[in-house]
Amino acid sequence: MTSSGLDLNQVREVFEASTDFTIGIEEEFAIVDPSSFELEHRFVDLYERCQGHELLAESAAGELIDTEIEIRSGRGATFAEAMEHQTKCRVALFALAEQMGLALAATGTHPWAAYRDQRIIDTQHYRRLKGDLQWVAQRNNTWSLHLHIGINGADRAIAVCDWLRELLPLLLAVSANSPFLDRRDTGLHSVRTEIFTRVFPRCGIPSTFGTWAEYAEFVQTLVRMNSIVESTQLWWSVRPHHRFGTVEVRICDAQTRGDESSALLALIAACTAQTALDYDRHGYDGAGGPLRDREIEENLWRAIRYGMDAKMIDFRRGAEVEARRVLEQIVEWTAPARERLGVEVALPEANGAQRSRRALRDGRPMEEIYKDAVAETKRTYGVEELVG
Repeated sequence: MTSSGLDLNQVREVFEASTDFTIGIEEEFAIVDPSSFELEHRFVDLYERCQGHELLAESAAGELIDTEIEIRSGRGATFAEAMEHQTKCRVALFALAEQMGLALAATGTHPWAAYRDQRIIDTQHYRRLKGDLQWVAQRNNTWSLHLHIGINGADRAIAVCDWLRELLPLLLAVSANSPFLDRRDTGLHSVRTEIFTRVFPRCGIPSTFGTWAEYAEFVQTLVRMNSIVESTQLWWSVRPHHRFGTVEVRICDAQTRGDESSALLALIAACTAQTALDYDRHGYDGAGGPLRDREIEENLWRAIRYGMDAKMIDFRRGAEVEARRVLEQIVEWTAPARERLGVEVALPEANGAQRSRRALRDGRPMEEIYKDAVAETKRTYGVEELVG
């Protein structure tokens, strides 16, 4: 594999050799002061300490800004294996941060931190991104979680991405955890999505490609036209990952509670695996093809604006459906995949955005709501018994 991940013949071979339903997990955390809860520019310090740790040396990573750290599970043969490793990394990272006098937060946005104060990590990779993206890179002070799932076959991986697109609004709705920005209630449930998917190029909901050949032709055109120099510049909310031979789902906000993050990751894995299993049985027949871009975008806006309080549009029936009801249907639909993966999905009574806004309506100051969220993150990510 070339370092850029843009030799599409090699990438096709990676997918043809990929193993179905392996799992990789990525979770992003804000680095904050445990007293003031301001963002701390301490990524380099924390990352260097991670390099001396048996687990974190391979797991910890940077993600553009120096107030953020990410932990990655690596490739697990099963969801349980990946989650077990990620749990140990969570516990180790939170313990190390506490030793350094730092706290870690897990919401989609920081409620009051100014993006103008952000600093880009000083590496060749991120310096190049900053030069290319300019204000866009500076603006992206957001946090999310991603899941990789192995999909065997290049055409099959493209088909899974094509069909999974219409589930992205629901996955965003259930994960919505960023109602606050600039010390204001934005009125949105996921302002992170507005910042990231509406600002970054080649981001948000991709169009359908249909086949690997069509996908490869488009990517090669971007390379020839000097739009991209590496595959990770394709920031779509669902994408085939060129180096890993996985489908990567990138739509969700970071989760305040570790147990809810684990449950959300299980739901994403089940949706992706079920999409692959359905495609194996039906191909592009059945429902008449994936939804059109404009239809998915309408539901995406509803997820951004209303989260789990939304009514989603069932375009095939021409009806509105409560997001909670759609989620229950999705969980039922994924029963074969959940059995295959060995996972269960526990649905929370309310997601992070709903809880935060309820607290605000009850008269709690935004600073206290965030302080409580940081404490809840420490309690549920940093203690192995609660997240194992």
